[in-house]
Amino acid sequence: MLKAMPRRPVWLFDLDNTLHNASHQVFGALNVAMSDYIVRHVGVDAAEADRLRALYWRRYGATLLGLVRHHGVEAAHFLRETHGLPDLDTHTHAHDRAALKRLRGRKILLTNAPEAYARRVLALLGLQRCFERVIAFEQMTMFGQLRPKPDARMFRHLLGRLQLRPRDCVLVEDTLIHQKSARGVGMRTVWMQRWLRGASHGPEAHLGLRRRPAYVDRRISRLAALLR
Repeated sequence: MLKAMPRRPVWLFDLDNTLHNASHQVFGALNVAMSDYIVRHVGVDAAEADRLRALYWRRYGATLLGLVRHHGVEAAHFLRETHGLPDLDTHTHAHDRAALKRLRGRKILLTNAPEAYARRVLALLGLQRCFERVIAFEQMTMFGQLRPKPDARMFRHLLGRLQLRPRDCVLVEDTLIHQKSARGVGMRTVWMQRWLRGASHGPEAHLGLRRRPAYVDRRISRLAALLR
């Protein structure tokens, strides 16, 4: 276990590339769907759509935030159009599912994905009963503005709303920038690397996995490691 782990930790789990292999099919399909959406609703060609999608992710932490800010895109419409994914394919390991069910402490799903997609994935994985609540993109708002991960203001607001102490919380994530922000507000962090190895899509694709940044408490390649 993590050093000085509280007796009853609160686990904040990411979804894509943390609980299942989103790099296998989902991220590639989402990239195509988002670029197609930008072509249709922003009125640019495919190359510019790809550039904007990547630019806004790097700048704001989510492509949608840039589209809302600079192009007047309506968030609910974007999420509905891009996350339908009729051929959604999810993959995880049975021992990861078993470990998650055995893990002591409270478990909350905290994902930048929309709620309908998140609940659909959890159902496909058979994990919908493992979490006491799902906090998705739509719920990460402050003063009427979307503030998804890695916004530190959202983390503080969320902890206050749930009456949680930062030192009792552990963020399990594949995305380093989210962990850096979480550590900045006092949470512990675990970097899930299983689905990053050889990934061609996703925020940490092609990233060197041997290093451990100072803001990461542990690196793991399977959820069973959290039981120790």
